Amino acid sequence: MIFLALIYLAFISLGLPDSLLGSSWPLMHLSFGVPVGSAGFLAIIVSTGTILSSLLSHRLIRRFGTGAVMVGSVSLTAVALLGTSLAPSFWMLVVLAIPMGIGAGAVDSGLNAFVAKHYAAKHMNWLHCFWGVGAMLGPILISALTKSGFGWRSGYFSIAMLQVALVALLLFSLPMWRQFEPRSAQETTEKKAKRAPLLAPLRAAGAKYAMATFFLYVTVENSFILWGASYLVKVKDNLPEDAAGWVSLFFVGITVGRALSGILSTKLDSEKLIRLGIFLVLGGIVVLLLPLPAVVAPAALLLIGFGLAPIFPAMLHLTPVYFSKEDTQASMGLQMACAYTGSTLMPPLFGQIFAHTTFALMPVFMLVGSAGLLLCTTWLAQLSKKQRAAEQAD
Repeated sequence: MIFLALIYLAFISLGLPDSLLGSSWPLMHLSFGVPVGSAGFLAIIVSTGTILSSLLSHRLIRRFGTGAVMVGSVSLTAVALLGTSLAPSFWMLVVLAIPMGIGAGAVDSGLNAFVAKHYAAKHMNWLHCFWGVGAMLGPILISALTKSGFGWRSGYFSIAMLQVALVALLLFSLPMWRQFEPRSAQETTEKKAKRAPLLAPLRAAGAKYAMATFFLYVTVENSFILWGASYLVKVKDNLPEDAAGWVSLFFVGITVGRALSGILSTKLDSEKLIRLGIFLVLGGIVVLLLPLPAVVAPAALLLIGFGLAPIFPAMLHLTPVYFSKEDTQASMGLQMACAYTGSTLMPPLFGQIFAHTTFALMPVFMLVGSAGLLLCTTWLAQLSKKQRAAEQAD
């Protein structure tokens, strides 16, 4: 029970830094004297680091163990956050984005694979609910501190200190990780993993749809995280400090939605939860597109977050279903790499487009991405159903 509680804390830690840049950027870009679209450059560097560490995560975990990789990854994130709080220039942010990305990728794919193999679907939803708690606290903290006159730097510093505390807890928990994964089981997994090429999971039927799903999901989610506050400021005429607070509703939707998804997962299968979530996302985006009063926009962000809530954890928990169990960690790494490729390429590209045209285009782009998400998950579910039926017939 203590061990599971620690994993929940680790997921809060994952969420805390994810929302900081987007919610702080309306103020940060002014203090550094750079264009608003420059956040996309930082996001590219962070995401590139996460792609590389996600791809290598199964080898790192095979060599050092899940617990040790968690300690190293969270330590890198803490250093990057602390450095950002003290950064004198935009180029220092560029340098610090490297350890931020490397730390995020390994811990994300490592924890997700661990939970997918060892815990029920409800825990995957609830753990990602705790990610939402962390992501929700980031904008709230930035909004509260900036309104109190402390500035965005104090928010980064505070979260860096929370990460340092988590590193200490993870260090003390290392024996628990080793007990949870007996050495004999690790050795069996290692032998199989050594024989399997890095891209072996891509041979699975439906792999391309699974990879595309992660690409599209993170494109939509990260676009709202990175540009949601800017959209409220540029299109809905909110003050920057108010927009940071309103964006927290997006994370409230994700957090509450994942808490409820954990309960619903005992009644509905993961594929039905995914489909339900996508329809809610589409509904929320349509609300943003309608000529409604500006006060409705935060409610639409809440609905979109609520719809996104079950999609990511449900897809992660389906990894051992869509891929072989022996390839779970490698498959997870590839899926996370595709996810971060989406966040690397698309939100920054969108930011440049919006900055040179209008941020009013954001809901249109997100509607197209969500429609693609619906198509990919539907095709994947149908293909998986046919494959299971064929296996039963044999």
